[in-house]
Amino acid sequence: MGVKTHICLEKLNSLFNSYNFTKIIPTTSGIIDTTYIVQTNSKSYILKKYERDIEEKISQDIKLLNRLKSSGLNVSTCRDKKEDWYIYEKLQGSQPEVIKTYHIQELARFLAKLHSITYDKNTPQGFMEKSEILRALKFTKNNFYAHYKKLEFLKDYNCKNDGFIHSDIFKDNTLFDGYKLGVFDFIDGFYGSFYFDTAVALVAFDAKKHKNYFVNLFLNTYNQNAPKKLNKKELLYSLNVASCFYALKRIYNYKNTKKAKELL
Repeated sequence: MGVKTHICLEKLNSLFNSYNFTKIIPTTSGIIDTTYIVQTNSKSYILKKYERDIEEKISQDIKLLNRLKSSGLNVSTCRDKKEDWYIYEKLQGSQPEVIKTYHIQELARFLAKLHSITYDKNTPQGFMEKSEILRALKFTKNNFYAHYKKLEFLKDYNCKNDGFIHSDIFKDNTLFDGYKLGVFDFIDGFYGSFYFDTAVALVAFDAKKHKNYFVNLFLNTYNQNAPKKLNKKELLYSLNVASCFYALKRIYNYKNTKKAKELL
């Protein structure tokens, strides 16, 4: 479900009276924040309401998106805000049904450029907080023990921070317009490991099914332009960490053992 707070077309136009919206379409994906597609006679936008108390993080996110956009990355920037509603650009394209070579290469180029912009040797507290992992593991041990046995190694995982990462580049946060990749929903990004960021994306883009080919292709492209070169051994380990971490989140946050099983 992509909508928690409902808004009608009349209310939308009263808030954003310079747009003259003609259509409002609720989304069905997403489980945290409210998201609509809204249209004028000539253009489409994304309308969001964050269902969390993260005002400072939203402000930081908007600044980051502007910085990434000005650096040439295809990201969705914020165009307007009224009350608790935000209007973002709607990127062009669609999600690929079958992953091909150029998808992996474009993903590698995007991440290399993103990481070059956000690389920081003096990073603050990172993405994978130990206390969060331990709480989730305790819950999983008490309720889904068979899954816990596959996930318990995460209690000893220490995430090295390289800079700001998206951390959630799954297919539903990307669009391809021909060969051009667009990425959105940076709001849950944090400071963390570039290995982890790339591993999440590769898991989402079927790297586990084509491990050697996709990983080698990604590394050859990424390492040409990235601030830190990645090695295959550590990236393969990170693929397992990323799969297990998001499986753990599915279990702990949403009790979704079916999705967790897919990731494992």
